[in-house]
Amino acid sequence: MGSALANQLKGSDIQLCYWLSRSREVDFVLVRGEARVAIEVKSTRRKTNLSGTEAFAKEFPTKRKLLVGAQGIPLERFLRTPPQEWL
Repeated sequence: MGSALANQLKGSDIQLCYWLSRSREVDFVLVRGEARVAIEVKSTRRKTNLSGTEAFAKEFPTKRKLLVGAQGIPLERFLRTPPQEWL
């Protein structure tokens, strides 16, 4: 998924990042200027803790928090949507 995002962002003004702090992480972060979108990817249908996303949003102003996979936005839909639309 990361390589698909990176390829879609080539030549754009959007940066693709990863965030980790004290064992909390966000799988992908889209950054354009001051706007940030935190993206967490989960493959299980079990309810899981999104403490990394919440910690990131407390530390940085976040325009949107996305959950991709079985519990959220279907992976196929996410990959078909241009990343610019999430910002």
